[in-house]
Amino acid sequence: MRGVQRTEDERIPAAADGQDTATSAGTDPATDTATATDTAARLRAICDEVSDRFYERADVVRTLVVALLAGQHSLVLGPPGTAKSEIARELTGRVEGAAYWEILLSKFTAPTRMFGPVDVAALARGEYRQVYEGRATTAHVAFIDEIFKCSTAALNETLGYLNERIYHPESGGEPIRCPLIGAITASNELPVGEDTAAIYDRLLVRIEVGYLADPSNFAALVRSAVSRPAAPARTTVELAALQHAVTADVPAVDVPDAVVDAVCTLRAALRRKELIASDRRWRQAVGLLQASAYLDGRPAVAESDLAVLTHVLWDSPAQRPTVEREVLQLVNPDAKEALDLADALDELEAQLDAMAGQSREALSEWVIKKAHNKLAMAGKRLEKLREEAVAAGRSTTAIDRVAGRRRAVRARVLTEALGMDASMVQAQL
Repeated sequence: MRGVQRTEDERIPAAADGQDTATSAGTDPATDTATATDTAARLRAICDEVSDRFYERADVVRTLVVALLAGQHSLVLGPPGTAKSEIARELTGRVEGAAYWEILLSKFTAPTRMFGPVDVAALARGEYRQVYEGRATTAHVAFIDEIFKCSTAALNETLGYLNERIYHPESGGEPIRCPLIGAITASNELPVGEDTAAIYDRLLVRIEVGYLADPSNFAALVRSAVSRPAAPARTTVELAALQHAVTADVPAVDVPDAVVDAVCTLRAALRRKELIASDRRWRQAVGLLQASAYLDGRPAVAESDLAVLTHVLWDSPAQRPTVEREVLQLVNPDAKEALDLADALDELEAQLDAMAGQSREALSEWVIKKAHNKLAMAGKRLEKLREEAVAAGRSTTAIDRVAGRRRAVRARVLTEALGMDASMVQAQL
């Protein structure tokens, strides 16, 4: 690969907020609206296609796209083998014309490996240059795996890259502006030191992932390893269209006073539970609300968009359920009952775990006397809640999530308590 030397006009002082706010001028508003509508529709199609490929990851996929549209960075937190890197590659590969860069960090990763190695040929001629092409310095979208294993040597440059989209060359001089739209990062664990905690603070969106919960989805995953499925649909979006959405279309989405009031109410509710987010985080979160509305094709933020804040306002996974409950109860009145049903499902699953090793007769009796009725009643109530939410024009996200949880618990009951073949469970749900 041939080295690329940045020209002087690409070396500029760091911007105050790290965002490139340049937008096109003199364009027809009608054309802009049509383009924005097409871009949002394409991104929705991408979300659907990627969600179909990765089981139980629809919310993860949508949230990552919302973060990218807001020009923010995200963290996918979970154990190995939960498709973190695959989802990141699949999403970023849908942006045509974008420079993509990824790296697996370790405590020994040098800054030059991330931002540009020394041009050895130039060094032999007595010139010190770095090869920026193909590195973080030229990437529009980045995937950084094991982000909290960032070396001490690379820490400051990584912080500048994430926060301000700049890189300070090894040879000195003015910083280089990087075209980064957003970074998707991943980790198996939370940061343990103050240095990596600074990076954690720069990741506005934090998403937890786990192993597949629904046995029928697991069975489908196993089957996919030995079958040759038809090539899936592959919608893409142009880099220029995505950049215009980030810099012009998303910031143009209106934020009504009612939403501002709801955000203030949410902040007060969380503070009463001693969950404090910084003013900066709250301000950045507004962009996520606008991006959520834009992705759904709406000109203004609605209270349903607040659901994305469940991935923003917690620091430790232990805090996430509390944040989720406060957010979803604010989003719509159906959420409280749906979350109560989720608690009942958790209790039912705990009972199933406690009965591990008991006889098939004992398990069957438990299913007949307790589990079956509870699952059936939860299913009927969730269907009713969903009908009421749809009729009222409210979001069904919380209800759908709990309904998915119910299906997963029921699948476990069918397979583990009744001994049903997991490959046959899907037809029973």
